[in-house]
Amino acid sequence: MKNILLLLLLFSFLQVNGQEKVHQTFKDTRVINSHSIETLRKGILDFRVAHRFGDVSGGWSTFYGLENASDVLIGFDYGLTDNLMAGISRSKGNGPLRQNINGLVKYRVMTQEIDGRNPFSLTFLGTVSYSTMEKSPIPSDLNFFDKGVHRMSYHLQFLIASQVSEKFAFQLSGAWTYRNIVEANDKNDLPSIGGILKYQFSKVFGFIVEATIPFSEFRDNATNFDGTKRFYYPIGVGFEWETGGGHVFQINLTNAAGIIETDYIPYTTSSWADNEFRLGFTISRHFKL
Repeated sequence: MKNILLLLLLFSFLQVNGQEKVHQTFKDTRVINSHSIETLRKGILDFRVAHRFGDVSGGWSTFYGLENASDVLIGFDYGLTDNLMAGISRSKGNGPLRQNINGLVKYRVMTQEIDGRNPFSLTFLGTVSYSTMEKSPIPSDLNFFDKGVHRMSYHLQFLIASQVSEKFAFQLSGAWTYRNIVEANDKNDLPSIGGILKYQFSKVFGFIVEATIPFSEFRDNATNFDGTKRFYYPIGVGFEWETGGGHVFQINLTNAAGIIETDYIPYTTSSWADNEFRLGFTISRHFKL
């Protein structure tokens, strides 16, 4: 009888603490513009190149934007543990502050369980961006940089995702972006929410849709802060493709010209309705260290 009780207790413990977890909700740590809930495994180095071309509305004179580069990013991320990663990158930038060095820390708090008590995965993200632009001699310019801290911008975000079935997954996020220097009449801080939908056609090929909505009286797709710029919600559609051997390839269309959060969330001025969207791609290669 005693042995039976011990077996029952062991079985209950395994049921509670040994739930099988979802292996992978997204193929990459990023989805078009936004980060995903995914983190790198311990000891994995991720080398990535991301590119955004010019607007397709440029027509034949710019080969529909392919002869222009609105933003380019080259960077490295590393898995410190299975749930904690850090990274550094360099981006051209498309906002008022350019030539950016970007750092990030990303921590996965909870992983979704298959038929378990945790129906979601939860991750927190923190990024910082430092502009290395040459200092302008004109005090009215944003890159006059009266103080060194004016070169810096920050972004904090939580991401929650669920793989509903083998084919379908979604992600929701809430974020706060802060820029130490902004244009006249703009506000330094900018809250936002985001959403991602993914449909997996096969084990290696998936379709993704993404949107980010900043909360600001100047960024509601109708008003602006200086009478010349109109801001729009960053929206993207694309495909993610795991090509094998540690390679992940993404190709997308988005109206966001910038790549990093402190760039595309505050400064998207292109409209899908005016054909002001562009082709983009990301190539990611994993190495085991």
